[in-house]
Amino acid sequence: MKRLFYILFITGLSLHAADYAGYSGSFLRMGTSARSMAMGSGFTAELDRGFTAYHNPASVAYLEKRQASFSYHSLGLDRKFIASSIATHLPPTAGLGVAWVSAGVDGIDGRTTAGEATQTLSTSEDAIYISFAQRLQPWISVGINVKILYNQLPMNESDLTGKGPGFDIGILLRPGKRMTFGLMIQDMNSYYQWNTSSVFDDDRAPYRDIFPTIYRLGMTYKKGKLYFTGDAGIIAGDKMDETYGYLGQTIRAGVEYTYRKNYFFRGGYGNGRIGVGAGMNFSFLKKNDAFLDYAMIVEFPVGMAHIITYAFYF
Repeated sequence: MKRLFYILFITGLSLHAADYAGYSGSFLRMGTSARSMAMGSGFTAELDRGFTAYHNPASVAYLEKRQASFSYHSLGLDRKFIASSIATHLPPTAGLGVAWVSAGVDGIDGRTTAGEATQTLSTSEDAIYISFAQRLQPWISVGINVKILYNQLPMNESDLTGKGPGFDIGILLRPGKRMTFGLMIQDMNSYYQWNTSSVFDDDRAPYRDIFPTIYRLGMTYKKGKLYFTGDAGIIAGDKMDETYGYLGQTIRAGVEYTYRKNYFFRGGYGNGRIGVGAGMNFSFLKKNDAFLDYAMIVEFPVGMAHIITYAFYF
């Protein structure tokens, strides 16, 4: 099994996916929690305490307690990214979650067409997640994310906004204590719809920016103090020539080492980035009910990104 993950990791370093980062919805493909990003974000088959439903909505069905988390990303080029979520177990075999993800840039210098300064502008993309999952058997669950999407573009006269829905579906299989498998379809029928008639002062029909869809298959494996995660994905969407088809592929993998039950050291590769990180489990209100995680991500060619996630059970 170690050899399998090693092969996946090396293969992922050598693959060159098509440049799909410029397509709509890229902020939802960045990753969220410090733990997942330090391990390459290959969490399709993992129950991520930093944001349970993000990688696979079916994992919400396996929550045993209420869970809340907050993640903050310190990024280069004046970018910002934050994510917060709360999820809970619904007896006897279901789970429910709500989350918010936001990315953007502040402090943009506004100018007229003549180059005169106007005002300080900002841009942002936001997504509200509503997640539900149901265990069909003790070893299998299915889940769905319903997303409300919002994109605000900066303009001197008035802001231009795009709005739309989004959907994810997932399946999680837990055949044993050491291994899990996950299947995720991300951004089914997800898009921004823009109404530009107020900008161009005409009767143009609304325009849609459609997100690419990602099909992922992942697994986890536990061996002693080592915990391996990984997934592989195919990205499909509308190409620049207006045909629908293959855009690229992803392979993501990571490993976590547990030290004295409460301390964790991590590393991984995914989404074209190398990550390392650490975390700790401590007592806040009850014994071992809180987690603090940190990740440092090498982004080429931007530089370093730093992520902090705080999560707790209640």
